[in-house]
Amino acid sequence: MDPHSSAQDIPRCDLCETATVHSYCDFCHVNLCKPCVVDHISDGYHKHVIVPFQERRSTLIYPKCETHPHKNCEFQCKDCNNILVCSSCIASKKHGRHKFVEVTEIYKTKKGVIKDDTEVLENRISPSYEDIACDLENQLANLDGGYEKLTTTMSKQGEQWHREIDIVINKMKTELSEIKEKHRDILKKHLNEIKQIQSLINETLQALRKLEKSTEISSTMEYSSKIREFSKLPPTIQVSLPTFIPKPIDREKLYSLFGQITPLSTATEENVLPQNQPNTSVKDLLDEPKLVTTIQTGYKSLCSVTCLNEERIWTSGLTNDIKCFNIKGSLLQTIKTKSGNIPSDIAVDSDGDLLYTIEATRTVYKAKNGEREELIRLQGWMPFNLCVTSTGDLLVTMHSDDETQSKVVRYSGSTKKQTIQFDDEGKPLYSGSKKTKYITENRNHDICVADWKACAVVVVNQDGKRRWRYTGHPSVTKNKPFDPYGITTDSQSRILTADNENHCIHILDPNGLFLCYIDNCDLRDPTGLCVDNNDNLFVCEFIRGNVKKIKYLK
Repeated sequence: MDPHSSAQDIPRCDLCETATVHSYCDFCHVNLCKPCVVDHISDGYHKHVIVPFQERRSTLIYPKCETHPHKNCEFQCKDCNNILVCSSCIASKKHGRHKFVEVTEIYKTKKGVIKDDTEVLENRISPSYEDIACDLENQLANLDGGYEKLTTTMSKQGEQWHREIDIVINKMKTELSEIKEKHRDILKKHLNEIKQIQSLINETLQALRKLEKSTEISSTMEYSSKIREFSKLPPTIQVSLPTFIPKPIDREKLYSLFGQITPLSTATEENVLPQNQPNTSVKDLLDEPKLVTTIQTGYKSLCSVTCLNEERIWTSGLTNDIKCFNIKGSLLQTIKTKSGNIPSDIAVDSDGDLLYTIEATRTVYKAKNGEREELIRLQGWMPFNLCVTSTGDLLVTMHSDDETQSKVVRYSGSTKKQTIQFDDEGKPLYSGSKKTKYITENRNHDICVADWKACAVVVVNQDGKRRWRYTGHPSVTKNKPFDPYGITTDSQSRILTADNENHCIHILDPNGLFLCYIDNCDLRDPTGLCVDNNDNLFVCEFIRGNVKKIKYLK
C-alpha cells in the first residue's frame, strides 16, 4: 500500500521518512517536512515549486523527451504524426518549419471531453440502461402472473371435459411450462447483457473520474471516448405471452381440438439514444395552433424550407437561387446554383451545411464555406427530394429517366448503403411518375414519404419493410382529395404532412393514426415543411411565397 496515500497512516516526508509531511514539491512531486524543505532546495535548482501539502499536484506533469531526456515535452508536432517534442526538438533541423501546438491546449481540450463524457454517461446513458433493466425486471416479476392466468383458463376448459382428457391437459401444461422457461431464459439473457454493459459503463465512469483528477498528460491524451459505443443502446425486447385457444370437445381428436398454445413470440425494436436533443420531455398538442411570425421570402413559387433552428432558415422555390433568412425575416445569404438550374429540394446536415438536389444534372450538391461540392451524381436516375437522418445518412427520392419507377436510396457521404423500392410482394412502394416525393425520417427511424401522385403517405421501417400507408382523413370541411406535399416529424415522433389543395396540415401519430389538422393560421397552399430542433414548425405557402412559423405543441 502506498504510504503517502494510505488512510491508515499520516503522510510522511519522502526524504527523512519519519516526520509528518508539511509541504510538497510540485515539480519533483515529493512530500516534505519543514526541515527537509531546505535540504530539498539546497541544490539551487530554480524550478522547485514548494506548496502546502493540501495544494499538491497543481502543476502539470509533462512527459520526458525521448531524444532529450532532461527536457519536458511541452509541444506537439503537427507535421510528424502529432508526436510530442521539447524545445530542443523544435530548434533542431528535423522539425524545421514544422507546425507545433502546446500540449497544454490539447490537455485542456481532452479534459473538456472527459468532463462532457462523464456527464453524458451519468445523466443520459446510464439512466437509459437503468430504465431498460427495470423494464426487464418488471417483465420477469409479472411473468408468473401472466402464465398463471393462462393456466387457469386452460384448467377451466379442462373441467368441462371427461376424465380421459386429463393426460392431454397435463401434456399441454408441460408444453406451456417449457415455453415459460424459454421466455424466462430470453429475458434473463437480455437482462444479463444489459447489466454487463452497465458494469462496463460504471468501470468507464470510474476511469473517467480518475482521469478528471489526474494531472498525467500522457494518460489524459491517450484517452479515447466510448460515448459512441455506449450511445448505441441495445434493442428493447418484448416477448409476447403465448395464448390459449380453446376448441370444442371431440374425443377422437382430444389433443388437437382441446386448444392450441401459440409459439413464444419475441419482438425486438431498435432503441436508439437521441443525440443532442434539447428537450426529450412529452409535449402535447395545442388545442389551437398559433401563428408566431411570417417571413416574406420574395419567391413567387415557394417549395421548400429547412433549418436546425430559427437563426438560419433556408428556402428554395422555382428559381435558381437558395435564400437563407433569420427569424426576423432578414436575408442572410443567397446561393445561386452553379448550373443555373432550379433546385428540386434542400436540406441541412447536423453541422448546418446546406445540401440540395438538381434534377436536370442528376446531382446532389453540398454548399459549405462558399464552396459547392458535388456529393452524388446519378446515372439513369434523377434525384428529387432529400433529408438528413439522425445518424448523418442522406435519404434521396429519385425517379428513372423514363419516369416509370421511383425509389428511395440511402447514402453515407457518397456511398450508397440501401435501396427501398418494392414491398414484400414485389410491388412498387411509390408511384413511378416524375412528381414530388418529400421525405423525412421519424425518431424511430421509420422512413416517411409524401407521394403526391399516389395521394398517400407511405411509411417503411429502417429495413425498408412497409409499415403503413395513409390516404387522408374523412372530413366534412375538407372536400377535396388528399393532396400531400411536404412532410416532417417532431420530437414526439409525430408526422406532419402538408395537404396543399385543402390548405391544411395533417398530424399523425407514429403508427399512422390521424390526430388532428392544423387548418387555421390563414394557411394557403402549404408545400414544404420542417420542424427545427426546438419543435418549431415552419410552413411554405407556395403562391404567397411566405414561410410561417407555427407553434402547435404545448
